[in-house]
Amino acid sequence: QVQLVESGGGSVQAGGSLRLSCAASGYPTCRHAMSWYRQAPGKEREFVSTIDPYGSTGYADSVKGRFTISQDNAKNTMYLQMNSLKPEDTAMYYCKKTFLARGWGCPGNGLDYWGKGTLVTISS
Repeated sequence: QVQLVESGGGSVQAGGSLRLSCAASGYPTCRHAMSWYRQAPGKEREFVSTIDPYGSTGYADSVKGRFTISQDNAKNTMYLQMNSLKPEDTAMYYCKKTFLARGWGCPGNGLDYWGKGTLVTISS
């Protein structure tokens, strides 16, 4: 079954850095995209960044120039390098895996799987 496990969250002062990791298992050969989302208390979950099978990336305007998404295909792991952190970045950060096409033994196109989240707290 698909499993996503985030790690690397913690507490850091404003201006500091953290690197989040998402270790993925299940259907490793199936075409998919990976994304990061975050949710602060009392707010809706919001998109942070995404990376597709070809290495193309996208970012929310609020994190452009500060966050960098990457992946290590050999390790089936996605990363989010977060620099110049702000108190507004405080949130639970979630990893999402989205399957892009149905293949032999692969989940259907558009099917999403989520990790349990890792907490990031930025103090001023």
